[in-house]
Amino acid sequence: MTVRIRVGSFFPGQVLGSDRVSAERTLARISAAGLDHVGTADHVSFHDGSGIDGIVDATALAMLHESLPVYIAVYLLALRHPVTVARQLASLAERAPGRLIFGVGVGGEDPHESAVCGVDPRTRGRRLDEHLRVLRGLLAGETVDFDGEFVSVETASIKPVPVPPIPIVVGGRAPAALRRAGRLADGWLGIFSTPGRFAERLAEVHAAAAEAGRAEECAQHGMQLWCGFGPQARAVVDGAVEAAYRLPAERFRRFTPAGSPEEVAASLQQYVDAGCRSFNVAPQAGRWEEAVDGLGEVRRLLLDWNAGDDLNRPGAESAPNTAPASIGAAASRPHSGATPRR
Repeated sequence: MTVRIRVGSFFPGQVLGSDRVSAERTLARISAAGLDHVGTADHVSFHDGSGIDGIVDATALAMLHESLPVYIAVYLLALRHPVTVARQLASLAERAPGRLIFGVGVGGEDPHESAVCGVDPRTRGRRLDEHLRVLRGLLAGETVDFDGEFVSVETASIKPVPVPPIPIVVGGRAPAALRRAGRLADGWLGIFSTPGRFAERLAEVHAAAAEAGRAEECAQHGMQLWCGFGPQARAVVDGAVEAAYRLPAERFRRFTPAGSPEEVAASLQQYVDAGCRSFNVAPQAGRWEEAVDGLGEVRRLLLDWNAGDDLNRPGAESAPNTAPASIGAAASRPHSGATPRR
C-alpha cells in the first residue's frame, strides 16, 4: 500500500528580508526540489521582541508563488481574537484557495510574549480551546453564538466560507495539546519528539478523537523538526537551534538529524513508521540552496521507500506501518503546533 507523505521546508532564514526577486527565486527553488509546501512561523514579540506575523507572511508567500501551499506552524491564536483571524484566513483563502494549512499552538517558549499581549500565560490553553471553537464554526459558515470565559460573540459570521476548507492542526506535546488536537482539530503536529514518543503521543491524540466521535476527522498528523546537510551538517544545525531557542544544542540532538540526505531520510522514516504523514522541516546547510535541495532528495527517498510494499526501506522488517494510509486533503466538513523561522 502506498503511503502519501508530504515534506515541506520553512522559508530559509538566509533569505529573510530579501528583495522580491530573491524571494520568488527561493520559492521557485523549493517548488523545483519537489517539496510539498513552504512553512512559516508566528511570533508577536519573541524574547527580545523578534517575530513575524504568520498570516501576513503566509499571504506574502502565497502571492509570490502561483501554486506552492503555505503551512503556518504554529500560529499563536490565543493572543488574537478569533473573529478577526477568521476574516484574515477567509480573505487569504479567496486569493489562494486550497493552499493554506493552519497550525495553532500555545507558544510555550516565552511566557512574556503572552503577557505583553495582555494574556495571562497560565490561561493560554483554555483561551486556545475557546478560540478554536469559535474559529471552526466561523470557517464552516456557521452563525456563531458563544459565551465563554475569555471570548464572547453573538451572531458572528464570516463570508464567503473558504472552499475547500482550511485544514487546522494543533501543535504541541503536552497532554492538553494532544487532547486539544483530538477534540478540536484535523490533526496533530508534533515537535521535540523521538519517533517512540511521537507514536505514544499520537495514540493519545487518537484516543481523544475517538472519545469525541472524531476518529475519521482527526487524521492529518505531522512532525516539525530541524535537520542539517553537508560536510558540517551537525555543526550548522546545532548552531541554528541554539540561536533560535537559546538552549544548548545537546538538548535537541535526538530529534535534529544531520548528515547525508539518505541519513536524514532514514531518521524521518522512523516517524513515518510511527504514523507521521507530513513534515515541516527547517533544513540547514552551508548554503540555503544546498539545504533545500537536500530536503528535496529526502522527500524523494521517503516516497520511494513507501511506494507499495517496499521492503528495501530502512527498518521495514522491524517497524510495521500501523498509521492511517494518508493524511489527504481537508475533507469538506466543519473544522472545530513549533519551529520558529530563523
